[in-house]
Amino acid sequence: MGTENLVTAKQIHTASSSPVTRLRALSKSVKDLADVVLASPTAVIGLTVVILWVLIATAAPLITTYTPFEQDYMLMDRGPSALHLLGTDALGRDVWARVAYGARTILLLGPLSVLVAFAFGVALGLPAGYYRGWVDEVVMRILDAFMAFPAILLYMIIISAVGASSFNVVIAIAIGGTPGIARLVRALTMDIRTREYVAAAKLRGEPDIVIMLREILPNCRGPLIVDFLLRIGYAAFYIGTLGFLGLGLPPPTPDWGGMVQEGHSHMTANIWPVLCATLAIVTLVIGLNMFADGLREETMRYQ
Repeated sequence: MGTENLVTAKQIHTASSSPVTRLRALSKSVKDLADVVLASPTAVIGLTVVILWVLIATAAPLITTYTPFEQDYMLMDRGPSALHLLGTDALGRDVWARVAYGARTILLLGPLSVLVAFAFGVALGLPAGYYRGWVDEVVMRILDAFMAFPAILLYMIIISAVGASSFNVVIAIAIGGTPGIARLVRALTMDIRTREYVAAAKLRGEPDIVIMLREILPNCRGPLIVDFLLRIGYAAFYIGTLGFLGLGLPPPTPDWGGMVQEGHSHMTANIWPVLCATLAIVTLVIGLNMFADGLREETMRYQ
């Protein structure tokens, strides 16, 4: 009888791990997420704004007449016209082209930096929350040292030390975001590690790394998805701030923060470069925050 039960348990576990079952589970998760988003007007509005910017970034070569680097020395610091829909900057570059191509920069670097931060945060938070004890103490004290610095100051220190580039901006934002993510993962892990299915996995003799990645981490996905979306908005804001401070992407890379920095000294002659870049940053950050907030509010209703 015991052998039959053991065989049955193994068959159930194998069936639950089959590709077809996993595909069905993934499809159900996507459908559930779509239902949650559509149930929240706030999330729908935020997602619409984000999708609009994604489409602009993707179709930038098709919806702009000029490249972001072309200079028209006959039309410098001009307002909107038939040739330049949003005017030109101090170097005669088309503002609309730089805004559209700048969306590519921020929509690539923002999520990438948050993904790197999540990789570091999960790698530190999971073992800290699972093992507790001295592992938790060592990890948390190191992270506390980083959290002692204001985020923008930490980014400025890192980029000033290693130089301004796309890679360094991603690494700086990832380092600054890691402590908060690690603390969130640690808190979720400390709660989930006491659940019955985790105890069952231990009884089956599964290694700790398998328990953490298969049993604990997937059950943290709800709060982590919301936090991920919020952090993309923060990352977009910080990338713009660093660009304004001259610590972002090196010119002539189209960068919304850099556009504000370059155009603020010419605002009396032409406000359009600063205005357009500022509105771009504001709308993207607000859209991401609305999407994340709507998602969080809707998911909390079912808890």
